[in-house]
Amino acid sequence: MRPILATCLGAACTAALALPLAPPAHPAETAAGPGTASAGDLPGATQSLPLDGLGPTGPHGTARATVPPQENTVHELPPRAVRPFSLVGVVWDDAATALRGRAQVRTRARGSARWSDWQDLQTDSDDAPDPGGEPQGTRARGSTAPLWVGASDAIQLRLTVADPHRAAGALPHGLRLELVDPGPDTPAVRGGPPPTPAAVAGAGANAPLAPPGATEIPAADQVTAQADIAAAGGHAPIGPAHIGARPRIVTRVGWGADERLREARLVYTHTVRAAFVHHSATGNNYTCAQAPSVIRGLYRYHVKSSHWRDIGYNFLIDKCGTVYEGRAGGVAKPVLGAHTLGFNNDSTGIALLGSFNKAAPSRAAVESLARLTAWKLGLYGADPRGRAPMTSSGGNLYRRGKTVQQHVISGHRDGFKTECPGTRLYADLPAVRLAAAHLQGR
Repeated sequence: MRPILATCLGAACTAALALPLAPPAHPAETAAGPGTASAGDLPGATQSLPLDGLGPTGPHGTARATVPPQENTVHELPPRAVRPFSLVGVVWDDAATALRGRAQVRTRARGSARWSDWQDLQTDSDDAPDPGGEPQGTRARGSTAPLWVGASDAIQLRLTVADPHRAAGALPHGLRLELVDPGPDTPAVRGGPPPTPAAVAGAGANAPLAPPGATEIPAADQVTAQADIAAAGGHAPIGPAHIGARPRIVTRVGWGADERLREARLVYTHTVRAAFVHHSATGNNYTCAQAPSVIRGLYRYHVKSSHWRDIGYNFLIDKCGTVYEGRAGGVAKPVLGAHTLGFNNDSTGIALLGSFNKAAPSRAAVESLARLTAWKLGLYGADPRGRAPMTSSGGNLYRRGKTVQQHVISGHRDGFKTECPGTRLYADLPAVRLAAAHLQGR
């Protein structure tokens, strides 16, 4: 969430993307990531549209040399009818390369003539796996944050970049527009094809908190939650431990995760020293009933479009305060996530669904954040008010090998140079730390 370039100044030049106006007969899936199932039998779909033909031209197709070098360049995809989708983002080949510019979309509500206003896509890739932390044989892509736009059937894209003759203004290679259909708002959670290796591997990950196939992990009081330490892989405490009551958590089955998409292997870190708080940057225009669809969209975007092993966050919280299981492996266990480049080891990543630079998160969401951290951090003996030594694996804020005293409840910006989790949510974290400690009985 680094600052992005302003809209074109003066007489900017425009280059049309070389894409046909009609939608393709069969929308292309993104290149195969960790998932092995064919595109045709998966609920939901990803239309992946190559953004070819981005050579800069001047107004009305004149040569680029006629355009003053200090001006920005606008590349546009004219309004285009596509198959239905609800979430949109832009990806490119190399995660180490930045899209230095402004990306905006406007969309048409499905089955209507109503177009949205222009909306910004967050252009920096600040939620990310550590180098080498994702599946072998695939290369993580660079990506914007995805934006939830609701059911739509047409799109227009605008990319505003600096003079392409300057190194900072060069467009990344392999740009693609990703349009994600997460499937129906209420997906089937039973039946379907036989279990895949991924589904089998993850089926017992939440034992003994819930049986395989459960749509939720029930809430438990503070006394009952003491036993969850064993579920986390630790030893049952001799006496009462400082752990908060377990919140109700909607499982991956509950939000309709298609386990054929992700990599089958479950990967763990050693412990949980800290929780990094994020906002999803997908916007706030969703209802609580749509939250599972938003999460399925994020999941598909992270795996199919960005080439990650699974959804990046360990937990997600919607505006009504509902907590959702994120990356597979067990909610009590130290699952390695892909959320804070440099500090994914020995941490857990929690994303509040929405964008909170200007808008404040709901009270219900913030209260759920306190309850979740009181429980999750309590499993590992962590005091939410304290700090923990964390060693960076490399990022834009701390060099590889640097040991940092991070807040046990940190914002994403504490480990990576970014605006995440948004100014308004970040300002709530001191109160969250105190509330979580109180819920632990400290």
